[in-house]
Amino acid sequence: MEWFFVIFASMLFLAYANGANDNFKGVATLLGSHTLTHKQALALATVATLAGALTAAFFATELAKTFSGKGLVPLELITTPEFMFAVMLGAALTVFVAAKFGIPISTTHSLIGGLVGAGVMAAGSELNIDALGNSYLIPLAVSPLIAVIVAALLYFIVTNIRKRLNINKQSCLCVGEKRLDVVVPEGISPMTTFSNLDIVLDDVDNCKVKAIDVYDGHMFGFRIQKLVDGLHIFSGAAVSFARGLHDTPKIVGVALAAGTMDIYWVTFLAAIAMALGGILQSHKIAKTMSQDITEINHGQGLTANLVTSIMVIFASKWGVPVSTTHVSCGAIFGIGSVNGKTNWSIVGSIVFAWVLTLPIAASIAAASYYLLT
Repeated sequence: MEWFFVIFASMLFLAYANGANDNFKGVATLLGSHTLTHKQALALATVATLAGALTAAFFATELAKTFSGKGLVPLELITTPEFMFAVMLGAALTVFVAAKFGIPISTTHSLIGGLVGAGVMAAGSELNIDALGNSYLIPLAVSPLIAVIVAALLYFIVTNIRKRLNINKQSCLCVGEKRLDVVVPEGISPMTTFSNLDIVLDDVDNCKVKAIDVYDGHMFGFRIQKLVDGLHIFSGAAVSFARGLHDTPKIVGVALAAGTMDIYWVTFLAAIAMALGGILQSHKIAKTMSQDITEINHGQGLTANLVTSIMVIFASKWGVPVSTTHVSCGAIFGIGSVNGKTNWSIVGSIVFAWVLTLPIAASIAAASYYLLT
């Protein structure tokens, strides 16, 4: 009975860490393009992720089986409490620490690291290397590359279609008074205030925020910009829904292997923990994803989200363990390569963190299993 509560608590910790690192990724482009405020984007991500996580109990059971470790380690090992706890602790600590530093890493990658680390320590040469490569590592390595290529190609196509339809970007000249406080040398005056004319070239709605391209014209009786915003918000919700659908079965998969937990209750509680992690500790990831990688406008954000949502939803349906983090970041990398505004130092540090994720999670899980046994 004691092990039941320990494993259950470690699963909830993993779900919380996942929410902190992953919940904002689906709506990062909405914040980066100023389509929504931080609070609005976070609320949308929370609701959509909850919906996807609860849906996973009915439609994504194949992923739960994949991440129970079946086929990777001996079957008798999977049901041992020491193994389950070591796997979840290795993954949870890795993801949680990355979220604290604002580094978007993959829960999927961390769980694989936990399975490998605890598996090597427990089973040694019985670890199925072929299954590790074919079922886990190849999808994780290929998916971000596909996202980069598809996002860049799709945005190039959409941009050309927009130009052929004479849908143009518009901006405005914002003119207003700006007050400057100037400190002057001692003995003359402590401070002197001057009025100065400030001119900003920008969109009407964004003059006070940041220069963001918007689209002029109408389609089906609606402003093009309103249609793009609506589709962008819908795509952000779709990515968050897909993330909840895809990540929740991975989180509960190891715990369910014990056979003592009901999938519906476990999924529900994991979904709540994911939502809390996103609400309380996703602000640093939000900044990295929405501002630091690249500047992004409405159309670019919509394109990145469409690519991410489609890839992740189909991966969930087919039981392919891709990483939502890798796919969403890959799509943003692809957009950045097209608009020429990518911060490559940030991209390099993120990719480097991806490389380290598996060995770090594996080391923690291996050490945990060794100490427990």
